[in-house]
Amino acid sequence: MASSGGVSSAARARAHPRPPSTEAPSGDGSGCSGPYDGRVLDQRDLEILAALQEDARATYADVARRVGLSPSSVHQRVRKLEESGVIQGYRAIVDPEAIGLYVTALVSVMPLDPKQPDDLPARVEELPEIEDCFSVAGDENYILKVRTRTTGELEDLLRRLRENAGVQTRTTVVLSTPFEGRPVLGS
Repeated sequence: MASSGGVSSAARARAHPRPPSTEAPSGDGSGCSGPYDGRVLDQRDLEILAALQEDARATYADVARRVGLSPSSVHQRVRKLEESGVIQGYRAIVDPEAIGLYVTALVSVMPLDPKQPDDLPARVEELPEIEDCFSVAGDENYILKVRTRTTGELEDLLRRLRENAGVQTRTTVVLSTPFEGRPVLGS
């Protein structure tokens, strides 16, 4: 956190709330609706998270005005959200095309031998083209979101992935992205 009253020098926050409660929404008066347990995050915490996800560079005073608290209260709540692991970090969101990554693809990955160890994340960690790795249920074991400059580079990545990780792949090329990286919480 910036000590000059700013929340961060990064462009955006990505907050990860605790898993949703399996209980019915609490009647604790927190005003919290939706899947979040009011005993874990109250409405003000959710509003602070929404403000930070929208603009992580907002000052505590900016967030305070938005949520109706004092800047010092916002500062304390943000610190507690960070310490508890709800807020895991702040980062800049980069336009992939602005840095030359024009091809986005989703790659479904299945092991060639079902008895092989489930260590794909470790085996593909050194491939910088892989932006996200999701362990999934279904026919595939993992789905990878990858970005490359060209389809030729995507083809090369798929070859390296198959050879180095001992997997078979099925690839879907993204034609357009109506939205991506939506905030976890709404205001």
